[in-house]
Amino acid sequence: MSFTLVTFHAHPDDEAIATGGIMARAAAEGNRVVLVVATRGELGEVDEGVLSPGKTLGDRRVLETRLAAEALGVARVEFLGYTDSGMAGEATNDADGSFWSADLDEAAARLAAILDEEDADVLTVYDDHGGYGHPDHVQVHRVGVLAGALAGTPRVYEATLNRDHIKRLMAARPDGLGDGIDAPDPSAFDSMGSTESQITTTVDVGDFVDQKRAAMRAHASQISDSSFFLSMPDDAFREAFGWEWFIRRGELPKAPETSVFDGLDAG
Repeated sequence: MSFTLVTFHAHPDDEAIATGGIMARAAAEGNRVVLVVATRGELGEVDEGVLSPGKTLGDRRVLETRLAAEALGVARVEFLGYTDSGMAGEATNDADGSFWSADLDEAAARLAAILDEEDADVLTVYDDHGGYGHPDHVQVHRVGVLAGALAGTPRVYEATLNRDHIKRLMAARPDGLGDGIDAPDPSAFDSMGSTESQITTTVDVGDFVDQKRAAMRAHASQISDSSFFLSMPDDAFREAFGWEWFIRRGELPKAPETSVFDGLDAG
């Protein structure tokens, strides 16, 4: 049996970090994987000299998204056409065309049309606080949940961070995650992601961390080789990014799930 997985994200590179593992695993197992991105990430920070003459950051990030998608085995990439809203509290949140200021019904209809075209079995969005409160991430939750309902998508999952797992990892590596990488204060995760008790679905993507890291590397305008993500030793990266966590919406599973396809019947 094969399924269609649609993952919905706010900006280029979010997909690699949050759901790159399940995307690669789903594709390797013969499923169709579709990536939908709300914005082109026009307001991301970029070092001088990274952009080619005449190229905008949005142009560059679209190209990076397609390269990352190729690394993950994604069959289709779509952008909803909204602009990056910037961090919480910035004036760009309310700018014309920003994702945060988008009409909820209109944005959900755009996504629902793709879900209908694909006859999607599973949709991933973000948890209700967008992981860490970024306006576009919160809007992914709001738009995605409504779109899933409009399209009648059988399963909708909220991608989240297991804050308890991360805190255990920090405690087990008090000297940091590798040379020159200091371990963050565990309290920094108190308001990020979700507690372990809230999570319904924990997916082991350890066999796909190389693809996940390659997808991160494809987003070179945002994730440099010296970044936290790419400078970690392999074992630390596997511990930190070899699992992906989700909260299943609607009817809860009777037992903890190990796949977003658990118990689904192929259409």
